[in-house]
Amino acid sequence: MIKQAIIPLAGLGTRLLPLTSIFAKELLPINGKPGIEYILDECIDAGIKEIIFIISTKKLMIKKYFYSDYFFKNIIKKKKDRRIINEYKKILKYKKKIKFVFQNIPKGTGDAVLKTQKYIKDKYFLMLLPDDLIIKKNCSKAMIKISQKYKASVMASMTVKKNTVSRWGIYKIKKKINNKNFIIDGVIEKPSIKKAPSNKAVIGRYVLPRTIFKKIRLLKPGKGNEIHITDAIQLLINDNEKFVAHNFEGKYLDCGTMNGYINSSKEIGKLWNYAWLEQDMLV
Repeated sequence: MIKQAIIPLAGLGTRLLPLTSIFAKELLPINGKPGIEYILDECIDAGIKEIIFIISTKKLMIKKYFYSDYFFKNIIKKKKDRRIINEYKKILKYKKKIKFVFQNIPKGTGDAVLKTQKYIKDKYFLMLLPDDLIIKKNCSKAMIKISQKYKASVMASMTVKKNTVSRWGIYKIKKKINNKNFIIDGVIEKPSIKKAPSNKAVIGRYVLPRTIFKKIRLLKPGKGNEIHITDAIQLLINDNEKFVAHNFEGKYLDCGTMNGYINSSKEIGKLWNYAWLEQDMLV
């Protein structure tokens, strides 16, 4: 079983300025709940036992959020509010599973992954990008099952509009397994429309092999002068490492832009209201 996950959180969040000028984007509330907690819940529900956060010294408020024991204990002592007690218990549950490593110079996702090398123990591990929420179905759980079934690495996938391919890592299909899963022949980070091998995009969920660390060390900076995880994946594919693209069943929400962030709150709010409506109807 895959028991470890890593979450890169060191990015500056410039697309969400001015909110992120004083606040970590991962702690911004989405329908009243910090965005990072949706990612943590997905991990825990998928059976993950240890989660490694990659932060920078500029994002220390993320660590502080999970280590506010003194604050909570004082409030609870004074108010004995059941809601606050439950929130504190929830944060304690998260804290038991989290480790922190630092990436103080933003050199890209590949470099962030490399910072976790000494902590990764098993053949495969999970990586989740916090800007990408996938709701309604647990994408990570599905990908872990696919990895075990095909003894392969896995990337979450969806079809995007051709005029947006330069926003994504775009892959080329080698072989169709079934309607939801494909063997990948190659992947390119943010290609132009002319150079894109398809309009099949990699979304922020990966099951990666531990061997990727060696490939990252071979990389030189690519697009945007950053080390990209997709370039390391391509090196593994060149060495005949099997990668499966999985068309996930859940609903994708982009939380990394202002419009996407606002829309995410609306969409999750609809689900929340619908769940309460169903509950009321059963009473």
